[in-house]
Amino acid sequence: MLISEQYRSEQEKLHQNPNYGVASVEFAPIVTNIINQLEVSEMLDYGAGKGRLGQTIDPDHTIMIDHYDPARPEWSATPVARQFVACIDVLEHIEIELIDNVLDDLKRVTIEYGFFTVHTGPAKKTLSDGRNAHLIQKDYRWWMPRLWSRFRVLTMQHTSSGFYVIVGAK
Repeated sequence: MLISEQYRSEQEKLHQNPNYGVASVEFAPIVTNIINQLEVSEMLDYGAGKGRLGQTIDPDHTIMIDHYDPARPEWSATPVARQFVACIDVLEHIEIELIDNVLDDLKRVTIEYGFFTVHTGPAKKTLSDGRNAHLIQKDYRWWMPRLWSRFRVLTMQHTSSGFYVIVGAK
């Protein structure tokens, strides 16, 4: 299981906010650069939200983009593995008891490379029950062993709100 039904419903409510799921736009230039350098032909936007990443990237060649987001019925089907996977502003939103399942699923769908971001502090938004929207607020020292065990971490970069990694499949 990747998400509980109760939490999927919470995420569906948050997705109704037009300002929810905007982080991918900030990272679109980095993703574009990765796509160009690695000559990526297919991408999975894992936790796609409103699909803004696919609308914002500007690669120098045509790529096929799939979307997966369990809180969006049209994108909730089990995703197929793709050459490149972007997972932006998603992992900190996962229920902590399911994070290993989600990381295992990311490993499953990442054929060659991935770009994953993690915000390590609190979100500005809260859930309807009062919890912070970032269910996991852990620093990189908590995250990195979980990533290393599943991927070859090629690059790790701190950001003002957390960090990102570029990974290779193991």
